[in-house]
Amino acid sequence: MLDTFSTQRLKQCTHGEVGDSLENGKIPFFPVSPVELPSEADLAFLREELPRQLKSKNVSYHPETNSIRGLDKGSVIYDKAREVLTKHSRRVSEFYRDSMPELFKNALIGTSSFRPIQERGRNLNAHASNELIHFDAGAYGPTNGARILRFFVNLNPVEDRVWATRGDFPTLFKHYAEEAGLLEKIRKNQLDKTTLDNIRTGALTGLTKAGLPLARLLDNSPYDRTMRQFHNFMKDTPEFQNNPQGHQELSFMPFSAWTVFTDMVSHACLSGQHAFIWTALIPLENCRHPDMAPINIMRAAA
Repeated sequence: MLDTFSTQRLKQCTHGEVGDSLENGKIPFFPVSPVELPSEADLAFLREELPRQLKSKNVSYHPETNSIRGLDKGSVIYDKAREVLTKHSRRVSEFYRDSMPELFKNALIGTSSFRPIQERGRNLNAHASNELIHFDAGAYGPTNGARILRFFVNLNPVEDRVWATRGDFPTLFKHYAEEAGLLEKIRKNQLDKTTLDNIRTGALTGLTKAGLPLARLLDNSPYDRTMRQFHNFMKDTPEFQNNPQGHQELSFMPFSAWTVFTDMVSHACLSGQHAFIWTALIPLENCRHPDMAPINIMRAAA
């Protein structure tokens, strides 16, 4: 599952190597982050000062509004948090443009977040819990089949960030699609947008162009709703969560980084505190292996 890219391998690999790893359901892992990390002073700010004023589970930079969510706009740390997260977002984007320019072309850059809360034992409801294995469903508005790309950095100086996985989308879809109620929906051609979907998308697109850029986040699509159904099934089904078949735990050491198509690799965060999480949507037409994309695996099952 892990595909380790040492600093030396990353220097020598072709432009398609990281992208191929992602598309084939692996997790490119970087023992040394290929993205420059914040200064020691900024790391101390993120881990020590920022959490004292946090209003939610994380603080996120939204590029479409150049704003921060999770902090009061008038707080003394708002501008500092925006500066750190903006810089990180730019560095991650530059890494992808250098390492996989074709796959990253015309990517929709989403949020850059910092999560300061310990993931273990948060007692959240199942659908909100990161501790339960799932595929991501929808990210930064509707995907319409685009790939959900995330880049993670463990900023904890002493503690690993521990994940669990049960495997990739093709494997789990094959075993659980019928039980999750997906096949009936797919066979009724319910992956395509309806007239109502198109009306909603048009209205929200209009609001976005009229100066309300966050309006697009309210949109949806049949594909994203189907993925949400699978996401909820996985989290709501103890028999799935407790099944040892294919179960792996992965530990990411302090200051390491990893990237993954989170619609492709099932995952849960079992423990860890202090992490960067960056998100983008990758156009499906950029993929060299489009048959591996969840939307095309679903269509092939119709």
